Amino acid sequence: MSVVAKPNIKPLGTRALVRRIEENETQVGGIYIPDSAKEKPQQAEVIAVGPGELKDGKATPLPVKEGDRVLLSKYAGTDIKFDGEDYQLVREDDILAIIES
Repeated sequence: MSVVAKPNIKPLGTRALVRRIEENETQVGGIYIPDSAKEKPQQAEVIAVGPGELKDGKATPLPVKEGDRVLLSKYAGTDIKFDGEDYQLVREDDILAIIES
């Protein structure tokens, strides 16, 4: 795994910036599957989180923090490219679980 500098992006509200974690590619019978036919990985690393939802003038923080590994819904988020790296901005509702080691 290569070390990538943290982007200077701060999500707003109940959004989180994540980087999808690619699963190890396996080939069965020498069949090549193009990237366009592969499903998006559902695991991601949290890169940055927004301040949370405002209720009565107070921010309720998101339950995830930077560095957490999370499970995302299948079609979650908005794909973005920043400094040549692929990220996604997802809403709190698109984060299904925190993966504990």
